[in-house]
Amino acid sequence: MSEAKAKPIVLVTGPSGAGRTTAINVLEDLGFEAIDNLPMRLLPGLVSAAGVAGPMALGLDSRNRDFSPAALLDVIDLLEAQEGCELSVLYLDARPEILLQRYSETRRRHPMAPAETPAVGVQRELSLMAPIRERANLLMDTSDMNVHQLKAEIELLFAPEGRKLALSLQSFSYKRGVPRSVDLVFDCRFLANPYWQAELRQLNGRDAQVQAHVRADPRYEGFFARVLDLTCFLLPAYRAEGKSHLSIAFGCTGGQHRSVTLAETLAKALAEQGQQVSIRHRELQS
Repeated sequence: MSEAKAKPIVLVTGPSGAGRTTAINVLEDLGFEAIDNLPMRLLPGLVSAAGVAGPMALGLDSRNRDFSPAALLDVIDLLEAQEGCELSVLYLDARPEILLQRYSETRRRHPMAPAETPAVGVQRELSLMAPIRERANLLMDTSDMNVHQLKAEIELLFAPEGRKLALSLQSFSYKRGVPRSVDLVFDCRFLANPYWQAELRQLNGRDAQVQAHVRADPRYEGFFARVLDLTCFLLPAYRAEGKSHLSIAFGCTGGQHRSVTLAETLAKALAEQGQQVSIRHRELQS
């Protein structure tokens, strides 16, 4: 008799305003049984039945009844020990100023500071959730994502298309800092900068003229070949470790030309090999 396939359970958590509700809705659309804001006292009974359930998505955060970091860590321990379950802990994060901005836009009271300012609530919740963030095996920073981009990232991770490793490529500007939650970062600032060419300045790395200028640098071919070889070398190693996602970021000074060119070129090369690839250009998003 063949061994029964483990049922996926995704525990979605993170600070308020980071996108947990959106993620739960996307998982429900993907066929997961979604259970959000279940009182903590009811979780042990749910866990005991999890082995016979289908794919399940659990939304848990500081708004849950009787929430405490210790109680949520206990739930994670129970799920990890549950026979027939394959647990993923997805922690959706965002920079404090982004969380504050989102609450300011909606004019909602923060659940951790109903009688105080949202800024107090954001800091209080981030401190409270820190132990859970450390325990998560999937960390997604939604600071620079809109709803559609978050939906695409969730689908890339959890869409039922076998065990293909999902690849996420992005470009960024060092002026705004290195993106959080990326696995590999490559600095492209040593390559010829199209910014100094007046006819290329207003274009970006998705334009053929800019790509041609970057590729004309004699160091480009050797650099790109090594990055592609390293990526192809790492993919089977990540799969063997049971990883579901590999994130690669390219950075340059302004995040408009060189980093975009490298991300676009690598995405095309990997897609031609049949890899599942998503791409995001942080500085090109308005």
